[in-house]
Amino acid sequence: MSDSAVKKCSACQESLPVSAFAVNRSRSDGLQANCRECAAEFYKRRQEALGKSVREKVDAPEGHKVCRTCGEIKPHAEWHRNASASDGLSTKCKACRAIQGRQDHLKRNYNLTEVQRDEMIASQMGICVICLNAPAVHVDHCHETGRVRGVLCFNCNSAIGKLGDDPDTVRRAAAYLEGNAWKPTLAAPGVYRLPS
Repeated sequence: MSDSAVKKCSACQESLPVSAFAVNRSRSDGLQANCRECAAEFYKRRQEALGKSVREKVDAPEGHKVCRTCGEIKPHAEWHRNASASDGLSTKCKACRAIQGRQDHLKRNYNLTEVQRDEMIASQMGICVICLNAPAVHVDHCHETGRVRGVLCFNCNSAIGKLGDDPDTVRRAAAYLEGNAWKPTLAAPGVYRLPS
C-alpha cells in the first residue's frame, strides 16, 4: 500500500493516511478499522470503566522517549535495548534502571533499604570503621550468618574478605604488621603447631 493511500476510520469517519492506522493482518486491507487516535481513546475509556488509570501520552521529539519512572524526555542513547518492546527500548532510562538495580541488590543480598544503609553510614560519620579515612560505600556482612556488620570502604571490605573473614587471621596479620612475626614449629612431618 502506498504512503499516499487513505482510509476512512470507522469511528471518527475521517479519511486519513494509512500511516494513521495500526497493522491488523487478519483484515483484508491489513490495517485496523479505527485510526490510532480513536483506538487509543477507546482503550482509555475502557480502562477507566474498569477502574484502572491510564498514563497520558507525552509527545517526544524524534529520537527521544519519556521515562515512565522519572518522567524526563531523554534521547534514545539514554535507554537500554529491549527486543520485546514495541519501540525496541526499555521502559526505564539507564539512570532509573541503575537506581532500581542498586535498591534491588541491597534488598536481595542484605535485606536492607537505601534508607537503612544511609542511616548506618551516618552513624559511622560517613567513613570506613576500619581505616577511618575513606568513605564508607560497601556493605559488609558475615558470610556464614548473613548478618550485616557495617559499611566499609572498598579496600577494607576486600581485605577482610581475602583474609577469609577469620578474626584469628586478622590478628596474626596485625601482629605481623607490628613486627611480631611468628614462626610455626614443626610438631611432626607435615604438621605445624601454631603459637597460642
